[in-house]
Amino acid sequence: MNAVRGRRARNARRARNARRLTLGLVAAAVLAGCAAETVPDSSGAAREPAATGTAKPDPKDAPRGRTPEGTLLVADFGADTVTFVDPGRNGSGTGGRPLASVRVGTAPYGLVVGEDGRAWVATAEGVAVVDTARRTRLALIPYETESGPATTGEYRGGGMGIALAPDGRHVYVGVNVPGGDGTVEVIDTATREVTGTAPVGRRPFDVDVSPDGDEVYATDHDSFDVTAVDAGTLKTRRMEVAPYGTEGGLGSWLKPHYAAVRPEDGRLLLPFEGERLAVLDPRTGKVEIERMTANTHQHGAALTPDGTLLAVGTGPIGTDDEDASLTVRSPDGEERVVPLQGPHEDVAVSSDGRWAYVTGGFTRDGYWNGITVVDLEGDADPVRFQAGSRPLGIAVL
Repeated sequence: MNAVRGRRARNARRARNARRLTLGLVAAAVLAGCAAETVPDSSGAAREPAATGTAKPDPKDAPRGRTPEGTLLVADFGADTVTFVDPGRNGSGTGGRPLASVRVGTAPYGLVVGEDGRAWVATAEGVAVVDTARRTRLALIPYETESGPATTGEYRGGGMGIALAPDGRHVYVGVNVPGGDGTVEVIDTATREVTGTAPVGRRPFDVDVSPDGDEVYATDHDSFDVTAVDAGTLKTRRMEVAPYGTEGGLGSWLKPHYAAVRPEDGRLLLPFEGERLAVLDPRTGKVEIERMTANTHQHGAALTPDGTLLAVGTGPIGTDDEDASLTVRSPDGEERVVPLQGPHEDVAVSSDGRWAYVTGGFTRDGYWNGITVVDLEGDADPVRFQAGSRPLGIAVL
């Protein structure tokens, strides 16, 4: 995601980045993000499973001065921080460890980092702006959309997917409104103010931007669709993406989660259940289906510099499903499925395309507090290390 190998890699990073209370109890029980998921308690905050082996950063171990290139930044959904992570020797995960954390706001979900080193983090309270060089929060931009109190857990209101325009002038964040349709809010990166709002579908898990910056795409998890937002006029159009149909409604597991935008043609790639890849042409709304082979529930998606698709398998939702995995799918459709230990959520790629960094946070229960590193060019076993608190969103600095 960050610059390497000259302008080509920087452009690839821009494309990827341009690339995720009365209703409280009812919404949690009925508005199943993925069927039977975490239910809020009477306070409106979701009941969290016990943390497993949280690794605390030691401030004295954090490097002085500028944060080193290649450092990972993760959104700690289980805390109110983002954590800077050393990915280990040569980025391989060996010796990987957390370096320092910065307080950003309640339950951070997605994040994106610009060429200027500023990170934009979608929290339940607003979008936090973080100076990644100095490791400090610069601002917290409140949402215009009324999404209820800032709580934690899968069904919390507030920001989810977030993306940066290719020119870096605007940030687009998907805002979840429990029990109803969400919005995409537009933030001017210079003034740090919300300049526009567009209606989208339910629970915008992911937000991406077209390669030319003209359109913004919200992946509407509970609406079985993608909303295209005109970046200039904020006019919207909805495109159904439901390769299994919409039977089951809010209680269905078979919904879109994350998308990756293919730079060469602007099509959106949305993995479903390790069985089907929905390829959406946003110009026509037409969806083509390609076969996948992992046979497991899938969430995070990303593209490497050479166009390889990475899809995170979170683990089984049915008795015939396989365990968690990372699918490595070449542009010609050839797949390698790498087994992972336990649920995972999102994925980022090292700037040289060698390593995939997969977060263990997972939006449902069963998560773990760490990162798995997968060698994309060899057959070495994945490397796991503890970092963050229920880490979801991830970027490479």
